[in-house]
Amino acid sequence: MEGSTSSYDYFYSFSTEAPEESCPTKELPYKSIVLPVLYVTVFLVGIVGNALLIGALIFKQRIWRLIDIFIVNLAISDFIFLITLPFWVDKEIYSGLWRSGSFVCKGSSYIISVNMYCSIFLLTCMSCDRYLAIMHPSAARKIRTRLYSIILCVGVWILSCLLGLPTLLSRELRRFDDNPYCVDKDTASSQRIESLLLVVFAFFVPLFCILTFYCSITKKLCVHYQKSGKHDKKLRKSIRIVFIVVIAFVFSWAPFNVFKFVALTFGIQNVKPPFCLPYKIAYLGMELGGPLAFANSCTNPFIYYYFDDHIRRAMLRCIFPCIKTSSLRTSSDTSDSHLSYTLTAFAHGEDASRKRRRSVSF
Repeated sequence: MEGSTSSYDYFYSFSTEAPEESCPTKELPYKSIVLPVLYVTVFLVGIVGNALLIGALIFKQRIWRLIDIFIVNLAISDFIFLITLPFWVDKEIYSGLWRSGSFVCKGSSYIISVNMYCSIFLLTCMSCDRYLAIMHPSAARKIRTRLYSIILCVGVWILSCLLGLPTLLSRELRRFDDNPYCVDKDTASSQRIESLLLVVFAFFVPLFCILTFYCSITKKLCVHYQKSGKHDKKLRKSIRIVFIVVIAFVFSWAPFNVFKFVALTFGIQNVKPPFCLPYKIAYLGMELGGPLAFANSCTNPFIYYYFDDHIRRAMLRCIFPCIKTSSLRTSSDTSDSHLSYTLTAFAHGEDASRKRRRSVSF
């Protein structure tokens, strides 16, 4: 019974009862102590951090950038998810027993699933938006509008809510030996194949897009830096931000999803001894990767605070309202806008030099 109520069920509708009949898994030691402490920490830090980020951007931000629309939606998604954490803390403390009722069992599982999809797709939209702003600044000025950002965010929420429906429909409150457990219904092999395809669509495809966008951005920034020969601090800082965002995303989500992919693959095949070792490794990997994915919801405010001057000023104004805005440099210039103008001028310079070379050759 423990296998079907483990932490990885929070994210995906997936029952492992079939393979575990022949390949029993083991629980992590001290799980009932470590996970509640970790989740309480994530809850407290995440609630304060995301509430501060939301309040700063909505009430203290005088000049809204397009990227702020995505950041606010991401913070709202994380905040809603964090509200459900106390129920799962209670579950871990009582060794898997669910004492919060059937409605909360289904609702909290659905919210967590929606948060996962919403976070991944919003990060993908943000990377695409930054790609347009830096790589194609001329076209971006026509495409990147507030309406464009709002429509994208609404589309992300609708898509995430739809993708979370399988979790809502499959989650149920069951009783075993008169003890209630929040678990998934028994799933057929075809449903596991659908879950496998969903992992690919909802994680690996967005991850590929994010890496492609940021690799292209980094390559262009490096080329510009080498050719210009100027020690531009904003350029170097933008490259650093790119790597921090990518590393945080991969570190939080990749372990769980990679092991999830492996477990689903072996689960579809109804693996049996002596081929149980890969499945058991994948199971333990999900046990360890789940808390990392949970912790992602409290890290984003710190990333933006330390690496985005615009957001840091807004958060400081929210914490210390008595501080004069003039002392915090309320310049509306951002890294993206600065890079857009810099790289546009750089591109125009390259075009002009090519035209001069052609005229000389003729």
